[in-house]
Amino acid sequence: MLAMFMAAIEATIVSTAMPAIVADLGGFSLYSWVFSSYLLMNAVTILIYGKLSDLFGRKPVIVFGIVIFLIGSILCGLADSMTMLIISRFIQGFGAGAVMPIATTIVGDIYTKEERAKVQGYLSSVWGISAILGPAIGGLLVQYVSWRTVFLINVPLGILAIAGIVKYLDENIEKKKQKIDYAGAILLTIGISVFMVLFVEAGTNWAWNSLPVIGLAAIGTGVLALFYFQEKTAEEPMMPFVIWKQRTILIANLASFTTGMMLIGLSSFLPAYVQGVMERTPIVAGFALTSMSIGWPIAATVAGRLLLKIGYRTTSIMGGGFLLAGSSILLTLSPEAGPLWAALGSFVIGLGMGMITTSFIVTIQSTVSWETRGAATASNMFMRTLGNTVGAALLGGVLNSRLQAYFQEQGYADNLDLNSTNELLDPARRAQLDEQLRVTLQEGLTIGLHSVYLIVFVFAVISMALVFFLPRKEEN
Repeated sequence: MLAMFMAAIEATIVSTAMPAIVADLGGFSLYSWVFSSYLLMNAVTILIYGKLSDLFGRKPVIVFGIVIFLIGSILCGLADSMTMLIISRFIQGFGAGAVMPIATTIVGDIYTKEERAKVQGYLSSVWGISAILGPAIGGLLVQYVSWRTVFLINVPLGILAIAGIVKYLDENIEKKKQKIDYAGAILLTIGISVFMVLFVEAGTNWAWNSLPVIGLAAIGTGVLALFYFQEKTAEEPMMPFVIWKQRTILIANLASFTTGMMLIGLSSFLPAYVQGVMERTPIVAGFALTSMSIGWPIAATVAGRLLLKIGYRTTSIMGGGFLLAGSSILLTLSPEAGPLWAALGSFVIGLGMGMITTSFIVTIQSTVSWETRGAATASNMFMRTLGNTVGAALLGGVLNSRLQAYFQEQGYADNLDLNSTNELLDPARRAQLDEQLRVTLQEGLTIGLHSVYLIVFVFAVISMALVFFLPRKEEN
Protein backbone atom coordinates (compact mmCIF):
# COMPACT_ATOMS: atom_id res chain seq x y z
CA MET A 1 0.00 0.00 0.00
CA LEU A 2 2.93 2.34 0.67
CA ALA A 3 4.37 1.57 -2.77
CA MET A 4 0.97 2.15 -4.38
CA PHE A 5 0.62 5.40 -2.45
CA MET A 6 3.93 6.62 -3.87
CA ALA A 7 2.86 5.76 -7.43
CA ALA A 8 -0.54 7.41 -6.94
CA ILE A 9 0.98 10.59 -5.51
CA GLU A 10 3.24 10.77 -8.56
CA ALA A 11 0.29 10.48 -10.94
CA THR A 12 -1.66 13.38 -9.43
CA ILE A 13 1.10 15.76 -8.34
CA VAL A 14 3.00 15.93 -11.65
CA SER A 15 -0.14 16.72 -13.66
CA THR A 16 -0.96 19.51 -11.21
CA ALA A 17 2.59 20.90 -11.38
CA MET A 18 2.99 20.78 -15.18
CA PRO A 19 1.62 24.27 -15.91
CA ALA A 20 4.09 25.74 -13.36
CA ILE A 21 6.94 23.64 -14.81
CA VAL A 22 6.20 24.88 -18.33
CA ALA A 23 5.91 28.47 -17.09
CA ASP A 24 9.36 28.14 -15.46
CA LEU A 25 11.28 26.00 -17.97
CA GLY A 26 9.30 26.88 -21.13
CA GLY A 27 8.84 24.40 -23.96
CA PHE A 28 5.06 23.88 -24.24
CA SER A 29 5.72 21.93 -27.48
CA LEU A 30 7.52 19.34 -25.29
CA TYR A 31 4.60 19.17 -22.81
CA SER A 32 3.48 15.69 -23.84
CA TRP A 33 7.06 14.38 -23.78
CA VAL A 34 7.22 14.86 -20.00
CA PHE A 35 4.44 12.26 -19.74
CA SER A 36 5.46 10.17 -22.76
CA SER A 37 9.08 9.65 -21.62
CA TYR A 38 7.91 8.39 -18.22
CA LEU A 39 5.19 6.22 -19.69
CA LEU A 40 7.45 4.74 -22.38
CA MET A 41 9.89 3.27 -19.86
CA ASN A 42 7.00 2.31 -17.60
CA ALA A 43 5.30 0.43 -20.46
CA VAL A 44 8.45 -1.39 -21.56
CA THR A 45 9.66 -2.39 -18.09
CA ILE A 46 6.28 -3.56 -16.71
CA LEU A 47 6.54 -6.78 -18.72
CA ILE A 48 10.19 -7.29 -17.80
CA TYR A 49 9.54 -6.80 -14.08
CA GLY A 50 6.44 -9.01 -14.21
CA LYS A 51 8.42 -11.87 -15.73
CA LEU A 52 11.39 -11.34 -13.38
CA SER A 53 9.05 -11.48 -10.38
CA ASP A 54 7.84 -14.89 -11.58
CA LEU A 55 11.46 -16.04 -11.86
CA PHE A 56 13.12 -14.46 -8.81
CA GLY A 57 10.24 -13.49 -6.50
CA ARG A 58 8.35 -10.25 -5.89
CA LYS A 59 10.51 -8.70 -3.14
CA PRO A 60 13.86 -8.09 -4.93
CA VAL A 61 12.11 -6.83 -8.07
CA ILE A 62 9.86 -4.27 -6.39
CA VAL A 63 12.68 -2.99 -4.12
CA PHE A 64 14.96 -2.49 -7.16
CA GLY A 65 12.20 -0.64 -9.00
CA ILE A 66 11.52 1.71 -6.09
CA VAL A 67 15.24 2.57 -5.77
CA ILE A 68 15.50 3.50 -9.47
CA PHE A 69 12.24 5.46 -9.19
CA LEU A 70 13.67 7.50 -6.31
CA ILE A 71 16.89 8.26 -8.22
CA GLY A 72 14.78 9.54 -11.13
CA SER A 73 12.62 11.62 -8.76
CA ILE A 74 15.69 13.35 -7.31
CA LEU A 75 17.01 14.12 -10.80
CA CYS A 76 13.59 15.53 -11.81
CA GLY A 77 13.71 17.83 -8.79
CA LEU A 78 17.13 19.10 -9.87
CA ALA A 79 16.25 19.61 -13.57
CA ASP A 80 17.16 23.03 -14.98
CA SER A 81 15.72 22.53 -18.48
CA MET A 82 12.83 20.73 -20.11
CA THR A 83 15.31 18.35 -21.80
CA MET A 84 16.89 17.35 -18.48
CA LEU A 85 13.43 16.89 -16.95
CA ILE A 86 12.41 14.56 -19.79
CA ILE A 87 15.61 12.48 -19.41
CA SER A 88 15.03 12.27 -15.65
CA ARG A 89 11.48 11.12 -16.31
CA PHE A 90 12.88 8.29 -18.43
CA ILE A 91 14.86 7.11 -15.39
CA GLN A 92 11.87 7.55 -13.09
CA GLY A 93 9.68 5.53 -15.46
CA PHE A 94 12.30 2.77 -15.61
CA GLY A 95 11.79 2.21 -11.89
CA ALA A 96 8.05 2.85 -11.84
CA GLY A 97 7.41 -0.18 -14.06
CA ALA A 98 7.97 -2.43 -11.03
CA VAL A 99 5.77 -0.64 -8.51
CA MET A 100 2.15 -1.05 -9.65
CA PRO A 101 2.20 -4.54 -11.21
CA ILE A 102 4.31 -6.19 -8.49
CA ALA A 103 2.32 -4.59 -5.65
CA THR A 104 -0.88 -5.84 -7.28
CA THR A 105 0.63 -9.28 -7.92
CA ILE A 106 1.62 -9.58 -4.24
CA VAL A 107 -2.06 -9.13 -3.34
CA GLY A 108 -2.94 -11.92 -5.77
CA ASP A 109 -0.35 -14.15 -4.06
CA ILE A 110 -1.38 -13.72 -0.44
CA TYR A 111 -5.20 -13.60 -0.72
CA THR A 112 -7.82 -16.06 -1.95
CA LYS A 113 -10.10 -15.29 -4.90
CA GLU A 114 -12.95 -14.18 -2.61
CA GLU A 115 -10.62 -11.97 -0.56
CA ARG A 116 -8.89 -10.43 -3.59
CA ALA A 117 -11.98 -8.53 -4.73
CA LYS A 118 -12.28 -6.83 -1.34
CA VAL A 119 -8.54 -6.19 -0.91
CA GLN A 120 -8.18 -4.75 -4.42
CA GLY A 121 -10.84 -2.26 -3.32
CA TYR A 122 -8.73 -1.42 -0.26
CA LEU A 123 -5.67 -0.95 -2.48
CA SER A 124 -7.66 1.35 -4.71
CA SER A 125 -8.62 3.43 -1.64
CA VAL A 126 -4.93 4.37 -1.47
CA TRP A 127 -5.53 6.21 -4.75
CA GLY A 128 -8.38 8.13 -3.14
CA ILE A 129 -6.28 9.18 -0.14
CA SER A 130 -3.31 10.15 -2.29
CA ALA A 131 -5.61 11.87 -4.77
CA ILE A 132 -6.96 14.14 -2.06
CA LEU A 133 -3.55 14.79 -0.50
CA GLY A 134 -1.57 14.84 -3.78
CA PRO A 135 -3.12 17.79 -5.63
CA ALA A 136 -3.71 19.68 -2.37
CA ILE A 137 -0.09 19.32 -1.26
CA GLY A 138 1.13 19.68 -4.85
CA GLY A 139 -0.88 22.86 -5.41
CA LEU A 140 0.39 24.37 -2.16
CA LEU A 141 4.00 23.43 -2.94
CA VAL A 142 3.76 24.85 -6.46
CA GLN A 143 2.14 28.05 -5.24
CA TYR A 144 4.23 28.70 -2.13
CA VAL A 145 7.49 26.71 -2.44
CA SER A 146 8.57 25.28 -5.82
CA TRP A 147 7.40 22.73 -8.37
CA ARG A 148 10.68 20.85 -7.69
CA THR A 149 9.43 19.67 -4.31
CA VAL A 150 6.62 17.65 -5.93
CA PHE A 151 9.28 15.22 -7.17
CA LEU A 152 11.41 15.23 -4.03
CA ILE A 153 8.40 14.32 -1.84
CA ASN A 154 8.66 10.79 -3.30
CA VAL A 155 11.93 10.13 -1.44
CA PRO A 156 10.61 9.63 2.13
CA LEU A 157 7.62 7.66 0.80
CA GLY A 158 9.87 5.35 -1.18
CA ILE A 159 12.22 4.73 1.76
CA LEU A 160 9.25 3.80 3.96
CA ALA A 161 7.89 1.45 1.29
CA ILE A 162 11.24 -0.34 0.92
CA ALA A 163 11.59 -0.75 4.69
CA GLY A 164 8.10 -2.24 5.01
CA ILE A 165 8.49 -4.68 2.11
CA VAL A 166 11.95 -5.88 3.20
CA LYS A 167 10.79 -6.43 6.79
CA TYR A 168 7.38 -8.05 6.30
CA LEU A 169 7.22 -9.83 2.91
CA ASP A 170 8.41 -13.45 3.19
CA GLU A 171 8.80 -15.57 0.05
CA ASN A 172 10.05 -19.10 -0.61
CA ILE A 173 11.42 -19.11 -4.16
CA GLU A 174 12.84 -22.22 -5.82
CA LYS A 175 16.49 -21.56 -6.68
CA LYS A 176 17.29 -22.48 -10.29
CA LYS A 177 19.10 -21.01 -13.26
CA GLN A 178 16.78 -18.62 -15.10
CA LYS A 179 16.84 -17.40 -18.69
CA ILE A 180 15.87 -13.79 -19.34
CA ASP A 181 14.45 -12.71 -22.70
CA TYR A 182 16.79 -9.78 -23.40
CA ALA A 183 16.08 -9.79 -27.15
CA GLY A 184 12.36 -9.41 -26.52
CA ALA A 185 12.93 -6.49 -24.14
CA ILE A 186 15.15 -4.68 -26.67
CA LEU A 187 12.76 -5.23 -29.59
CA LEU A 188 9.76 -4.03 -27.57
CA THR A 189 11.63 -0.91 -26.42
CA ILE A 190 12.58 0.00 -29.99
CA GLY A 191 9.12 -0.74 -31.40
CA ILE A 192 7.21 1.35 -28.86
CA SER A 193 9.77 4.19 -29.03
CA VAL A 194 9.45 4.43 -32.81
CA PHE A 195 5.66 4.63 -32.68
CA MET A 196 5.75 7.19 -29.86
CA VAL A 197 8.02 9.53 -31.86
CA LEU A 198 5.69 9.04 -34.83
CA PHE A 199 2.56 10.01 -32.87
CA VAL A 200 4.20 13.03 -31.22
CA GLU A 201 5.67 14.50 -34.42
CA ALA A 202 3.05 13.50 -37.03
CA GLY A 203 0.66 16.32 -37.83
CA THR A 204 2.90 18.86 -36.08
CA ASN A 205 6.40 18.79 -37.58
CA TRP A 206 5.71 16.10 -40.20
CA ALA A 207 2.68 15.63 -42.43
CA TRP A 208 0.83 12.36 -41.87
CA ASN A 209 1.60 11.24 -45.43
CA SER A 210 5.27 12.34 -45.32
CA LEU A 211 8.23 10.01 -45.82
CA PRO A 212 9.41 10.15 -42.15
CA VAL A 213 5.94 9.14 -40.86
CA ILE A 214 5.51 6.32 -43.38
CA GLY A 215 9.10 5.17 -42.76
CA LEU A 216 8.72 5.14 -38.97
CA ALA A 217 5.39 3.31 -39.22
CA ALA A 218 7.03 0.63 -41.38
CA ILE A 219 10.04 0.30 -39.06
CA GLY A 220 7.87 0.16 -35.93
CA THR A 221 5.58 -2.47 -37.44
CA GLY A 222 8.55 -4.56 -38.55
CA VAL A 223 10.23 -4.42 -35.14
CA LEU A 224 7.02 -5.37 -33.29
CA ALA A 225 6.55 -8.26 -35.73
CA LEU A 226 10.08 -9.45 -34.83
CA PHE A 227 9.15 -9.09 -31.16
CA TYR A 228 6.11 -11.33 -31.70
CA PHE A 229 8.17 -14.08 -33.36
CA GLN A 230 10.87 -13.74 -30.68
CA GLU A 231 8.28 -14.30 -27.95
CA LYS A 232 6.88 -17.33 -29.77
CA THR A 233 10.29 -19.03 -29.78
CA ALA A 234 11.87 -17.79 -26.50
CA GLU A 235 12.30 -20.36 -23.74
CA GLU A 236 11.16 -17.86 -21.08
CA PRO A 237 9.26 -15.22 -23.12
CA MET A 238 8.87 -11.80 -21.61
CA MET A 239 5.31 -11.79 -22.93
CA PRO A 240 3.92 -15.36 -22.80
CA PHE A 241 1.30 -15.07 -25.55
CA VAL A 242 -0.27 -18.34 -24.43
CA ILE A 243 -2.14 -16.45 -21.69
CA TRP A 244 -3.74 -14.27 -24.38
CA LYS A 245 -5.54 -17.32 -25.77
CA GLN A 246 -8.02 -17.02 -22.90
CA ARG A 247 -10.78 -14.69 -24.09
CA THR A 248 -11.16 -13.03 -20.68
CA ILE A 249 -7.52 -11.95 -20.64
CA LEU A 250 -7.54 -10.92 -24.31
CA ILE A 251 -10.63 -8.69 -23.99
CA ALA A 252 -9.54 -7.28 -20.61
CA ASN A 253 -6.15 -6.33 -22.04
CA LEU A 254 -7.56 -4.75 -25.21
CA ALA A 255 -10.07 -2.74 -23.14
CA SER A 256 -7.27 -1.69 -20.77
CA PHE A 257 -5.41 -0.26 -23.78
CA THR A 258 -8.33 1.98 -24.77
CA THR A 259 -9.10 3.04 -21.20
CA GLY A 260 -5.41 3.90 -20.78
CA MET A 261 -5.67 6.27 -23.73
CA MET A 262 -8.73 7.87 -22.13
CA LEU A 263 -6.99 8.23 -18.79
CA ILE A 264 -3.99 10.14 -20.11
CA GLY A 265 -6.27 12.45 -22.11
CA LEU A 266 -7.90 13.47 -18.85
CA SER A 267 -4.90 13.68 -16.52
CA SER A 268 -2.44 15.30 -18.95
CA PHE A 269 -4.54 18.17 -20.26
CA LEU A 270 -7.33 18.97 -17.79
CA PRO A 271 -5.13 21.04 -15.40
CA ALA A 272 -3.83 23.12 -18.34
CA TYR A 273 -7.41 23.85 -19.41
CA VAL A 274 -8.58 24.83 -15.92
CA GLN A 275 -5.56 27.09 -15.36
CA GLY A 276 -5.02 28.49 -18.86
CA VAL A 277 -8.59 28.93 -20.12
CA MET A 278 -10.71 29.05 -16.96
CA GLU A 279 -7.94 31.14 -15.29
CA ARG A 280 -8.06 29.26 -11.98
CA THR A 281 -5.22 28.53 -9.54
CA PRO A 282 -3.09 25.34 -9.52
CA ILE A 283 -4.99 24.20 -6.40
CA VAL A 284 -8.38 24.44 -8.18
CA ALA A 285 -6.94 22.67 -11.23
CA GLY A 286 -5.58 19.96 -8.96
CA PHE A 287 -8.94 19.35 -7.30
CA ALA A 288 -10.67 19.15 -10.71
CA LEU A 289 -8.35 16.26 -11.53
CA THR A 290 -8.52 14.83 -7.98
CA SER A 291 -12.21 14.05 -8.33
CA MET A 292 -11.33 11.22 -10.72
CA SER A 293 -9.15 9.60 -8.08
CA ILE A 294 -11.94 9.99 -5.53
CA GLY A 295 -14.47 8.26 -7.80
CA TRP A 296 -11.97 5.48 -8.65
CA PRO A 297 -11.58 3.94 -5.14
CA ILE A 298 -15.29 4.37 -4.34
CA ALA A 299 -16.19 2.39 -7.45
CA ALA A 300 -13.38 -0.14 -6.88
CA THR A 301 -14.65 -0.87 -3.37
CA VAL A 302 -18.23 -1.29 -4.65
CA ALA A 303 -16.96 -3.43 -7.55
CA GLY A 304 -15.23 -5.75 -5.09
CA ARG A 305 -18.64 -6.61 -3.64
CA LEU A 306 -20.51 -6.61 -6.97
CA LEU A 307 -18.05 -9.10 -8.49
CA LEU A 308 -19.19 -11.79 -6.07
CA LYS A 309 -22.89 -10.98 -6.54
CA ILE A 310 -23.45 -10.13 -10.22
CA GLY A 311 -20.20 -11.31 -11.84
CA TYR A 312 -17.28 -9.59 -13.50
CA ARG A 313 -18.99 -9.08 -16.92
CA THR A 314 -21.97 -7.11 -15.60
CA THR A 315 -19.69 -5.12 -13.29
CA SER A 316 -17.44 -4.28 -16.26
CA ILE A 317 -20.45 -3.19 -18.36
CA MET A 318 -21.52 -0.82 -15.58
CA GLY A 319 -17.99 0.61 -15.56
CA GLY A 320 -18.10 1.09 -19.33
CA GLY A 321 -21.34 3.05 -18.96
CA PHE A 322 -19.69 5.45 -16.49
CA LEU A 323 -16.76 5.95 -18.90
CA LEU A 324 -19.19 6.92 -21.66
CA ALA A 325 -21.05 9.34 -19.36
CA GLY A 326 -17.83 10.96 -18.07
CA SER A 327 -16.29 11.44 -21.50
CA SER A 328 -19.58 12.98 -22.71
CA ILE A 329 -19.30 15.60 -19.94
CA LEU A 330 -15.71 16.43 -20.93
CA LEU A 331 -16.85 16.81 -24.53
CA THR A 332 -19.11 19.69 -23.44
CA LEU A 333 -16.40 21.57 -21.50
CA SER A 334 -16.33 25.32 -22.06
CA PRO A 335 -14.75 28.29 -20.21
CA GLU A 336 -18.23 29.23 -18.92
CA ALA A 337 -18.91 25.75 -17.51
CA GLY A 338 -16.38 26.28 -14.74
CA PRO A 339 -14.12 23.86 -12.86
CA LEU A 340 -17.02 22.05 -11.16
CA TRP A 341 -18.23 20.71 -14.51
CA ALA A 342 -14.68 19.58 -15.30
CA ALA A 343 -14.49 17.92 -11.87
CA LEU A 344 -17.82 16.12 -12.47
CA GLY A 345 -16.59 14.62 -15.74
CA SER A 346 -13.37 13.61 -14.01
CA PHE A 347 -15.30 11.98 -11.13
CA VAL A 348 -17.62 9.96 -13.39
CA ILE A 349 -14.66 8.66 -15.43
CA GLY A 350 -13.07 7.69 -12.10
CA LEU A 351 -16.17 5.61 -11.28
CA GLY A 352 -15.85 3.81 -14.60
CA MET A 353 -12.11 3.16 -14.19
CA GLY A 354 -12.58 1.83 -10.66
CA MET A 355 -15.18 -0.73 -11.73
CA ILE A 356 -13.42 -1.87 -14.89
CA THR A 357 -9.86 -2.16 -13.55
CA THR A 358 -10.90 -4.03 -10.39
CA SER A 359 -12.97 -6.49 -12.45
CA PHE A 360 -10.12 -7.09 -14.87
CA ILE A 361 -7.36 -7.61 -12.28
CA VAL A 362 -9.36 -9.94 -10.00
CA THR A 363 -10.55 -12.03 -12.94
CA ILE A 364 -7.12 -12.30 -14.57
CA GLN A 365 -5.42 -13.31 -11.31
CA SER A 366 -8.07 -15.97 -10.74
CA THR A 367 -7.46 -17.63 -14.12
CA VAL A 368 -3.68 -18.20 -13.80
CA SER A 369 -1.26 -19.94 -11.39
CA TRP A 370 1.54 -18.35 -9.28
CA GLU A 371 4.13 -19.13 -11.97
CA THR A 372 2.42 -16.88 -14.52
CA ARG A 373 0.51 -14.49 -12.23
CA GLY A 374 3.23 -11.83 -12.36
CA ALA A 375 3.35 -11.91 -16.17
CA ALA A 376 -0.46 -12.01 -16.49
CA THR A 377 -0.98 -9.08 -14.10
CA ALA A 378 1.84 -7.18 -15.81
CA SER A 379 0.35 -7.83 -19.26
CA ASN A 380 -2.87 -6.07 -18.23
CA MET A 381 -1.04 -3.12 -16.68
CA PHE A 382 1.29 -3.05 -19.68
CA MET A 383 -1.67 -2.63 -22.02
CA ARG A 384 -3.10 0.19 -19.91
CA THR A 385 0.30 1.88 -19.72
CA LEU A 386 0.83 1.32 -23.44
CA GLY A 387 -2.52 3.04 -23.92
CA ASN A 388 -1.22 5.88 -21.73
CA THR A 389 1.97 6.07 -23.81
CA VAL A 390 0.27 6.03 -27.20
CA GLY A 391 -2.48 8.32 -25.91
CA ALA A 392 -0.06 10.92 -24.53
CA ALA A 393 1.80 11.03 -27.83
CA LEU A 394 -1.29 10.86 -30.08
CA LEU A 395 -3.43 13.33 -28.11
CA GLY A 396 -0.47 15.67 -27.62
CA GLY A 397 0.07 15.62 -31.38
CA VAL A 398 -3.63 16.32 -32.02
CA LEU A 399 -3.59 19.26 -29.59
CA ASN A 400 -0.43 20.74 -31.13
CA SER A 401 -1.67 20.40 -34.72
CA ARG A 402 -5.09 21.91 -33.88
CA LEU A 403 -3.43 24.85 -32.12
CA GLN A 404 -1.18 25.52 -35.11
CA ALA A 405 -4.11 25.28 -37.51
CA TYR A 406 -6.18 27.71 -35.42
CA PHE A 407 -3.37 30.28 -35.19
CA GLN A 408 -3.02 30.10 -38.98
CA GLU A 409 -6.79 30.54 -39.49
CA GLN A 410 -6.77 33.63 -37.26
CA GLY A 411 -3.81 35.17 -39.07
CA TYR A 412 -1.43 34.76 -36.12
CA ALA A 413 0.84 32.17 -37.75
CA ASP A 414 3.79 34.61 -37.73
CA ASN A 415 3.17 35.92 -34.20
CA LEU A 416 2.20 32.77 -32.30
CA ASP A 417 3.56 29.24 -32.01
CA LEU A 418 2.97 26.33 -29.66
CA ASN A 419 5.21 27.83 -26.97
CA SER A 420 3.06 30.99 -26.92
CA THR A 421 0.61 28.93 -24.86
CA ASN A 422 3.15 29.16 -22.00
CA GLU A 423 1.86 32.70 -21.40
CA LEU A 424 -1.59 31.41 -20.36
CA LEU A 425 -0.17 29.17 -17.63
CA ASP A 426 1.56 31.97 -15.72
CA PRO A 427 -1.01 34.40 -14.19
CA ALA A 428 1.44 37.34 -14.20
CA ARG A 429 2.38 36.90 -17.86
CA ARG A 430 -1.23 36.21 -18.81
CA ALA A 431 -2.29 39.52 -17.25
CA GLN A 432 0.23 41.37 -19.45
CA LEU A 433 -1.07 39.90 -22.70
CA ASP A 434 -2.98 42.02 -25.20
CA GLU A 435 -6.71 41.25 -24.81
CA GLN A 436 -7.15 40.00 -28.38
CA LEU A 437 -4.02 37.86 -28.14
CA ARG A 438 -5.16 36.32 -24.83
CA VAL A 439 -8.60 35.50 -26.27
CA THR A 440 -7.01 33.95 -29.36
CA LEU A 441 -4.72 31.76 -27.26
CA GLN A 442 -7.57 30.65 -25.00
CA GLU A 443 -9.91 29.92 -27.91
CA GLY A 444 -7.12 27.95 -29.61
CA LEU A 445 -6.55 25.88 -26.48
CA THR A 446 -10.30 25.31 -26.09
CA ILE A 447 -10.70 24.12 -29.70
CA GLY A 448 -7.58 21.95 -29.45
CA LEU A 449 -8.75 20.29 -26.23
CA HIS A 450 -12.24 19.77 -27.66
CA SER A 451 -10.59 17.69 -30.40
CA VAL A 452 -8.68 15.77 -27.72
CA TYR A 453 -11.84 14.98 -25.74
CA LEU A 454 -13.72 14.00 -28.90
CA ILE A 455 -11.09 11.27 -29.38
CA VAL A 456 -11.40 10.36 -25.68
CA PHE A 457 -15.15 9.85 -26.23
CA VAL A 458 -14.42 7.55 -29.19
CA PHE A 459 -12.11 5.49 -26.93
CA ALA A 460 -14.95 5.23 -24.39
CA VAL A 461 -17.27 3.86 -27.07
CA ILE A 462 -14.66 1.28 -28.13
CA SER A 463 -14.06 0.28 -24.48
CA MET A 464 -17.79 -0.27 -23.96
CA ALA A 465 -18.03 -2.37 -27.12
CA LEU A 466 -15.08 -4.56 -26.04
CA VAL A 467 -16.58 -5.24 -22.61
CA PHE A 468 -19.65 -6.83 -24.24
CA PHE A 469 -17.34 -9.48 -25.75
CA LEU A 470 -16.32 -10.74 -22.30
CA PRO A 471 -17.51 -14.35 -21.77
CA ARG A 472 -20.62 -14.70 -19.62
CA LYS A 473 -18.96 -17.33 -17.44
CA GLU A 474 -15.43 -17.26 -16.05
CA GLU A 475 -12.88 -19.46 -17.81
CA ASN A 476 -10.99 -22.07 -15.82
